[in-house]
Amino acid sequence: MKTSETPLVLKNARVIDPASNIDEAGSVIVNNGVIVAAGENALNQGAPEDAKIIDCKGAVVAPGLIDMGVSVGEPGAEHRETLESASQAAAVGGVTTIVTSPNTDPVIDDPALVDFMLRRARDTAMVKVHPMAALTKGLAGKEMSELGLLQEAGAIAFSNDKQPVTNSSVLLRLLTYARDFDALVVHQAQDKDLAGSGVMNSGLRASWLGLGGIPHEAEFIAIERDMRLLAMAKGKYHARLISCPQSAQAIQKAKGDGLNVTAGISINHLTLNENDIGPYRTFHKMSPPLRTEDDRQAMVQALADGTIDIIMSDHNPQDVETKRHPFAEAEDGALGLETMLGAGMRLVLNGDISLPKLLATMTCNPADRLGLASGRLTKGAPADLIIFDPQKPWVVEKDKIRSRSKNTPFEDETLTGRVLTTIVAGGILDNDAI
Repeated sequence: MKTSETPLVLKNARVIDPASNIDEAGSVIVNNGVIVAAGENALNQGAPEDAKIIDCKGAVVAPGLIDMGVSVGEPGAEHRETLESASQAAAVGGVTTIVTSPNTDPVIDDPALVDFMLRRARDTAMVKVHPMAALTKGLAGKEMSELGLLQEAGAIAFSNDKQPVTNSSVLLRLLTYARDFDALVVHQAQDKDLAGSGVMNSGLRASWLGLGGIPHEAEFIAIERDMRLLAMAKGKYHARLISCPQSAQAIQKAKGDGLNVTAGISINHLTLNENDIGPYRTFHKMSPPLRTEDDRQAMVQALADGTIDIIMSDHNPQDVETKRHPFAEAEDGALGLETMLGAGMRLVLNGDISLPKLLATMTCNPADRLGLASGRLTKGAPADLIIFDPQKPWVVEKDKIRSRSKNTPFEDETLTGRVLTTIVAGGILDNDAI
């Protein structure tokens, strides 16, 4: 990705930088692909010569979003998604950095495949791409991957995607080994035996629909186990996606005990609940499943109080061949790159959290956890930015989705908060032309 050498001045903006606690009227100056100044005093030193001036007309200028939960089909299932199409969806949604899951075919468990992802992203993607590599070979949960070699090749973190490492001895060795490389282990905890053949949240709703349920215990018992193993290994752990209050309580206790742990959640679990499944809508079939409204509200509270650190899209494109089935037989997963910010604005408009808090969970928090310099507007930071109107409504139309797949749970819904311009490495991406 080439850095733009054209200076930019974004003026008349509401500048929000959660990393610096800035929320004020002002400007942002960009030169040679990095931030020069941001805030109300940014223009005190004057604009660079030959700068392109963009009048934001009161719109928000913020760091570009960083999405830690993006599945792409490439390699192996390019009909569902490619790095190119995923990056287009990301740009439209204001996501300037995507972190890809290793659940491809073949699985990203070899340094050569990490290199392939980086080269392919360089050649085809319009946003920044950082691949995660597999914790275990083939995501099978049995044999450790070569973490050191994978990190040396460019893997930003290690995950087994949605396949939990159920063998405690293996996970303990992984956490201990990763610690020696200062590597981040990203794990989605689940007791597969407790989850059984369930396909949605266990409870009355599942009974009414005649579907097998997955109890909360399948998640939080596994989270509690992971926290015990983390205390033994003293490594770095990120709970990829939690969905119930008992899991949040376990994370909160672990943080109180001084463990190096953070927690993530998908925008779906913050804005949707099991009732949205309606008459067996397979676009709402996810892993972990959508929970009750009480659970959703508890997770919003955990986000507000800082127990949950990071919001991700959990972007998982599925085509009609995998979704057009009876609910129990359909694949899990939903799109999210294009709708993460708009759906998140529901929390702001409801008064659940502030806009700077929402942006922190999508910018500086994931950047800090991954060791990235982006996600902030401080001097010298990469000029990955978005200009968006937090009051502008828009409709999620199937025909306008940039992803190769169309499985969005927000189809035909009106979201508020539209990205107007996406800037990566100082270069302006034309969202209307994507």
